[in-house]
Amino acid sequence: MQVDILDHLPAGLLEHPAHHLARHLNGPTLIHLPGRRPEPLFVSVIQHGNEISGWDAVRRLLAGRYGRDPLPRSLALFIGNVEAAAERKRRLDGQPDMNRCWPGSHDAATPWHAELARITEHIRRLKPFASIDIHNNTGENPHYSAVNAIEPERLNLASRFSRTVIFFTEPAGVQSMAFGKFCPAVTLECGQPGKRGGTDHAMAYLENVLNMDGLSQRYPNPEDLDLFQVTTTVQVDSDCSFSFGESDAELVLDAHIDRLNFTEVPPGTAMARHNRADRSLLVAIDTDGHDCTRDWFRIEDGRVVLRRPAMPAMLSTHAEVVRQDCLCYLMERMRIRRPAPYADRHVELPEARP
Repeated sequence: MQVDILDHLPAGLLEHPAHHLARHLNGPTLIHLPGRRPEPLFVSVIQHGNEISGWDAVRRLLAGRYGRDPLPRSLALFIGNVEAAAERKRRLDGQPDMNRCWPGSHDAATPWHAELARITEHIRRLKPFASIDIHNNTGENPHYSAVNAIEPERLNLASRFSRTVIFFTEPAGVQSMAFGKFCPAVTLECGQPGKRGGTDHAMAYLENVLNMDGLSQRYPNPEDLDLFQVTTTVQVDSDCSFSFGESDAELVLDAHIDRLNFTEVPPGTAMARHNRADRSLLVAIDTDGHDCTRDWFRIEDGRVVLRRPAMPAMLSTHAEVVRQDCLCYLMERMRIRRPAPYADRHVELPEARP
């Protein structure tokens, strides 16, 4: 895998949907476009081939007003896994997840890791204004943004997209975490792919950020955002069969389980029907990589039941996505405390639970 670096948009590229990009690009591609302000806005799209809202937003933005007017700020556009996009899949069999291959990854090194490290250093030298990585998800979720550090500029950048902001530190090797070392970096989650609302929202946000002079270095007011922290990743045991709404698998999840996303779910809620007695088929892993399944789930009358309150995010009903990534993340609320006069603002993290 090698990333091409271009200083222009290939002729006619904006006319093509994501699943046609592999016909016109050699693979992952970084495109530099000049603007009135030289510090570029870095924008990443299609790291997962079936998540197309970012590309649709960029092509509409550049083919519209900025097809005739100069960009207000230089743009560094990274177009990711076009091979997977051609198959309308998150990633192809045999490929790593591109958004786990950036510097800081815990996975074994591959040519993808080396190439994305090269692109990271290339962008670092340009002193970017900010970094925006655009994604979709497969379940029912609101549009939200995500950050990897609690800092004023990142939270202000994130809250311009949505008042719902998630703080996460796992998985490692994501693009926003790598670029956050040298510029404000956020991830956008634009709902399900192919829906016009996600594209419209992303396009309006990109135009807003391109026209910004700077980002406030004061924390947003606590009432201006809903801030959550990812504490746990829930996976389906790799050795079991599972299904959504069907009865012949070892683990049967509700066909509409994604309706629980961003809902505060009480203890005792059944997450799945369990048809094996030897072990739990849902596995919970905390942000330190420890198995915390017993803290979260118990088996009761053939069901997997929550032991404690939970707020899931990114619950999916797509089996391939669950296998390639996870079933969901579990979150807790965070809050930004108002400071005393003249004191530095700070964030109060939730207390650790046993």
